[in-house]
Parts: sequence; C-alpha cells; structure tokens
Amino acid sequence: MRKLAAGNWKMNGTQSDLAQITQIGAAFDAASVDILICPPAQLLIPAVTASPHVAIGAQDCHANASGAHTGDLSAPQIRDTGATYVIVGHSERRTDHGETDATVNAKAAAAVDAGLIAIICIGETLQDRDNGATLNVLAQQLTGSVPALATAQNTVIAYEPVWAIGTGLIPTLDQIAQAHAFIREHLTAQLGATAADMRLLYGGSVKGSNAADIFAVPHVDGALVGGASLTAQDFAPIITALQNA
Repeated sequence: MRKLAAGNWKMNGTQSDLAQITQIGAAFDAASVDILICPPAQLLIPAVTASPHVAIGAQDCHANASGAHTGDLSAPQIRDTGATYVIVGHSERRTDHGETDATVNAKAAAAVDAGLIAIICIGETLQDRDNGATLNVLAQQLTGSVPALATAQNTVIAYEPVWAIGTGLIPTLDQIAQAHAFIREHLTAQLGATAADMRLLYGGSVKGSNAADIFAVPHVDGALVGGASLTAQDFAPIITALQNA
C-alpha cells in the first residue's frame, strides 16, 4: 500500500494559502507516498488545480446526497469539485456537533457511495485514557463508525487521541503501537482480509521533529496532520519522514 500524508486545514486558509499546496506539489512531484490536503470548503475547487501531485479532500459531508440541509455539503457535491477524499467523524465534529458513531457511519457510507475515499477518525479522550478504557472506546467507535462496505480501497482509519490534537501532547510510541495493533486486529475481525491493507493513520501533534519516530511504529501507515500542514515549510519534513519510513 502507498502511505498517506494527509493535512487537515480545519477552519484556516484563504485563496492566498493555495500557494502552499503548489509548493508542496513542486517539492514532491515524484513522491513515493500519497499527499492529501483537506482545506475549508470554499477552497475545494481552486485547490484541486493547485497541484497535480496533491490530492484534495473535504473536512466533512452530509449523509444525504441532496435535500433541505442548509449549510451542508453532500458527498456527490464534494466529488463534483474534483476532490477525492473526505474526513468524517473528526473529534471536533463529534464534540462540537454531537455526531454519534451512527452519524459517522452514515456519512462514511455516503462518501464511499459517491466515489470518495472516507477517512474515518476515532480516538479516546484523556479521561478514557486515564480510566484504562482506550481500547474499549476504539472498539466501540470502529464497530459503530465503519460501514460494512468499507474496504482498503475506499476507507482510511485515522487514530487521533482527542487529548493530543493541537495540544502538543502525544502518546508514547508504545501507546501508539498498542492502539494501531488493536485497530488492525479489530478491523480484521470486523471486515475480513481487506483490513490487512487498510491504511491506518496517526494524528495528534505530529510535526517534523517526531514524525520519523511515529512512522517507525508498526501499523502506522501515515498521518493526519493539523497545524503543521498549513505551510509547506512545516508539512514537508513530515512527508519526507514518511517517504523514508
């Protein structure tokens, strides 16, 4: 499988920032890994043409293909922009918008039906971690959030400990290894043989200085990066580390 360096710009970026995508594409025009940027919705169409070497994805989609849902984007509409991925179930969506595993499952299924690759986010809170409930939480989220039609070709799983996102905190390498091994095992039981090639990303305070160590962990097939993906200068070392992993 080709590993994946994915950047989630969240609610950041205007048209002037598209130059960062162009710079990344120029620096990694022969990359041995897949590179993805998920900008805010208003940049989807121009971002698609910013570089032929960088895939573009959305940060969310609605579970319905169309309808009276003011302010939402459907998976077919995202596909119509030329984007090829969509993030679903990010902890900020789960927390800020009350999204449940069932909601995430429906969105992921809609994404796959529209021909997009769904990046399904899972992860425990610090309270879950402190209570020793991490693996139980991951099992519940995987069972509830990953649709039956998920395959290695149409789905990516991103493990993002909620307490590590944007905080500068990060699990130990052993904790990352435990989580990713568990996710692989659980997905195999849930989906069968396709889970062996499904890409598992780590996300949460990934930066150039720690990327190589994280990518050396078994079953870590890339990263979902937040703040460090906003500039080519910060994202490039992460992509390089992934290529060298």
